[in-house]
Amino acid sequence: MPQDPPPLAVVRQGASLGAAGDLDFALAMLAAARAGGLGPTLRLYRPLPTVALGQRDARLPGFDAAAEACRAQGFEPLVRKAGGRAAAYHRGCLVLDHVEPDNEGVAGSRPRFAVFGELYASALRAAGVDAAVGEIPGEYCPGEFTVHGTTAAGRKIKLVGTAQRVVSGAWLFSSVLVIRDAAPLRRVLTDAYAALGLDWDPGTAGAAEDAAGASALDLDTVEAALIQAYAGYAPLAYGSFEALADAVHRPVA
Repeated sequence: MPQDPPPLAVVRQGASLGAAGDLDFALAMLAAARAGGLGPTLRLYRPLPTVALGQRDARLPGFDAAAEACRAQGFEPLVRKAGGRAAAYHRGCLVLDHVEPDNEGVAGSRPRFAVFGELYASALRAAGVDAAVGEIPGEYCPGEFTVHGTTAAGRKIKLVGTAQRVVSGAWLFSSVLVIRDAAPLRRVLTDAYAALGLDWDPGTAGAAEDAAGASALDLDTVEAALIQAYAGYAPLAYGSFEALADAVHRPVA
């Protein structure tokens, strides 16, 4: 008989560990899952102003200028291990880091983008946002499974960016949902992409509150809709961030 999936531990992180600390903690979760010290876990938190640049961005001649442009606008520039081009986020966003032990993680890489893209789009629709999955022309950090919305004027805007890192024995799927206050993100990405010499359309950077049907949207509403959507993916359990931190930093025999 097929086995029921193991529960997914849902953990809300109340306070940021710092922009770099939050990114590093996701990698520590991945390492713990790989070593057998952590089961399927979903961490949710509200980040500090950050521009997460890709490995390819770091090799461009304009990288230092881009990093300085980010700092000038109050965003900390960091180079992430997973993902493509630069993406920006702040306290008006939700970050989800989902890790699972998996000995066949590479085989599921592309299907995960499709599954979680639709999961996030369905959660946003449940919260009243006109959301769908698919790359939109000119978007920042482009991807086939971008979750986008449509404004009342008919313009498509990016709402969710996803990235993943797969290692032997585990995978990490990281997502940023932009819920409120997209203007600072457009400004910092405009300056960063200009310094990097990359073309994009600033009009594609938006927030869920800008999409049709999203009146009076807040982060709590979206977070609740996300957790409800995840309940259709796996049985859920709930844990504390303190317990998660202990598991992540505990040596595995």
